[in-house]
Amino acid sequence: MSATGPLGRPRHAFAPIGGAKNSRDEDSAVPLQGIVFDMDGTLCEPQNYMFSEMRSAVSIPKSVDILDHIHSLSENDQKSAFAAIQDIERRAMANQVPQAGLVSLMEFLDRHGVKKGICTRNFDAPVTHLLEKHLPSHIDAFHPIVTRDFRPPKPSPAGILHIAHAWGLTKTAEIPASLSEERPPGLIMVGDSIDDVISGYEAGAMTVLLRSEGKEDIEKDERTDVVVSRLDELIELLQNGIKSRIVLQTTKAD
Repeated sequence: MSATGPLGRPRHAFAPIGGAKNSRDEDSAVPLQGIVFDMDGTLCEPQNYMFSEMRSAVSIPKSVDILDHIHSLSENDQKSAFAAIQDIERRAMANQVPQAGLVSLMEFLDRHGVKKGICTRNFDAPVTHLLEKHLPSHIDAFHPIVTRDFRPPKPSPAGILHIAHAWGLTKTAEIPASLSEERPPGLIMVGDSIDDVISGYEAGAMTVLLRSEGKEDIEKDERTDVVVSRLDELIELLQNGIKSRIVLQTTKAD
């Protein structure tokens, strides 16, 4: 890491993976150790209709965070509310569509020994369904997989730091007291929402936003390091040595 970004944090620069070396960047670039992925909207295409159904099921407006609301309820009410939104997710998971370039990127990461983890606010069943149905058996397993049971959820960086610690990138999984403290090296967070960007940024990871309609404002957020339209666009970027701040303008069409 060398250059400083608009928020005063170091910008990221990772060494090329399996591609030509760029001697100009060798002094500032660090090896990529692992990538953490969001699930819904990132590994699979977004199913945003679920959120309005969930808010209706628990009787809250759009301005209220679903998980924050449920965690504020009594224990019995929490169980009922979680059961209601899990039923919605179970119905939706039958219609999951993998993101364009998903398999190609995962195969590339496996060939080069890059660790893969998942940090999602979904519960475990939709994650298991996606991995078993849409990723071939030769794809290396994601580990760790952080789901809804983990607290606090995104936008807290806790889940990403838990994964970084499991990978041996940090001595502790605790959240540092300030953004200026040391953060795990060699880490990327890929997601499609502001929660993904905030959690990745506060964990000290490079943040990669997968572009989606209606979220153009996140592309301009100073905490967003790289913007892509397809997952497999990351392959060339990683081969060349990915750096902040890159916005690719290609379309998501297959």
